[in-house]
Amino acid sequence: MIEEKGEAIRLIGWVENVRDLGKLVFVDVRDIKGHYQLTLLKDTAGSLLETSKALKNESVIEVTGKKKENQKALNGYEIIPEKIEVLTESAQPVPLNLNKNVQSSLDKDLDYRFLSLRKPKIAAIFKIQSTVSNSISRFFEEGGFYQIHSSKIVSQATEGGANVFQIIYFDKTAYLAQSPQFYKQMMMAAGFEKIFEIGPVFRAEPHHTTRHLTEYTSVDLEMSFIKSYEDIMSVMEGMITRIYKDLKEKNKPELDLYQLNLENPAVPFPRITMAQASEILKDYGKTLKDDGDIDPEGERILGDYVKNKFGSDFFFLTEFPWSAAQFYHMRKESDPSITYRADLIFKGLEITTLAQREHRYDVLVKQLVEKGLDPEKFAFYLDFFKYGVPPHGGSGTGLERIVKQLLGLENVAEATLLPRTPERLAP
Repeated sequence: MIEEKGEAIRLIGWVENVRDLGKLVFVDVRDIKGHYQLTLLKDTAGSLLETSKALKNESVIEVTGKKKENQKALNGYEIIPEKIEVLTESAQPVPLNLNKNVQSSLDKDLDYRFLSLRKPKIAAIFKIQSTVSNSISRFFEEGGFYQIHSSKIVSQATEGGANVFQIIYFDKTAYLAQSPQFYKQMMMAAGFEKIFEIGPVFRAEPHHTTRHLTEYTSVDLEMSFIKSYEDIMSVMEGMITRIYKDLKEKNKPELDLYQLNLENPAVPFPRITMAQASEILKDYGKTLKDDGDIDPEGERILGDYVKNKFGSDFFFLTEFPWSAAQFYHMRKESDPSITYRADLIFKGLEITTLAQREHRYDVLVKQLVEKGLDPEKFAFYLDFFKYGVPPHGGSGTGLERIVKQLLGLENVAEATLLPRTPERLAP
């Protein structure tokens, strides 16, 4: 924290480094907004000279003094202290090396998250994530969407599979929500027309990859009276371009740390059907998975293909096969083997799944059975569709994946404040 009034300055921050040059002592101090240099001259500093020499790295100090311009110093000025008070003395040694030139392992950074976040480059990740999240909220609010907050304790697995966390709910078995999907559609049945939610979702998938978490932040939207899932794609394009605009305006220092000069993505994003993707991948010796879906390597190949052919970091993978779709996805009338589901791929990684939903009660029941699910277990959900539901669709986007791809991070856990994986439950 820094306060300025004319030449007078007050600074509270962490001691980053003390450099004793004999006649001069420099103390580098850090706060959330930047770095500052204290300069103490042997001939004029008096007792403050010994105080400064005794400072321990990562101690919190309060400094009052005068601001003096110096183009060679940090920020183009230095602080000549008149008083230095140690508010909290840090234990030594500090278990994590916070020098910007020293890179520690991801596991160690996560074990000491409260310390690793003091590194400017790591702190930048979450400053950027804050802008991304706020940008998304403003985009939806300005677009007439209502924000909702759905329950994360549910009685039925949303996706109908086994990848759910069971919890004991008094005398019943409940689950942590895999998605707010059913509640989003409930709001369409309630007539809210356009809603969004940003909140946690949980997947009990024992993956050990750089792209999976057991808990992540999902950006969800649902909207009524759509003509096709192209309407959802258009909203996603608008959301992405808004994110880029806000980041460029608000986060230049953080983007500079990652040597990023963001260029506004051109819209509309390219569209590639799954059938087209299959043909493209054959040229690279790749095939689709048995269920007709695409694997991570296929996404990366297609990402490079789109970048080279269209110059875009983004594209929509469209017309997913019914075999790779959820029971609530709408199927193509002329070809029921194809659904109106699409994925948004960003630099070779899926960040969004979107679809037009099936809003007809009888068709939903039929599709539930076709997917091997028991309609009686989905009675509360099916009730939504008995009393008039408009055509609608929506999407779910991983917030951490957006940030990972924006910054070119190796692991989605780096873009997660407190990642949860099969191995990590703390801090």
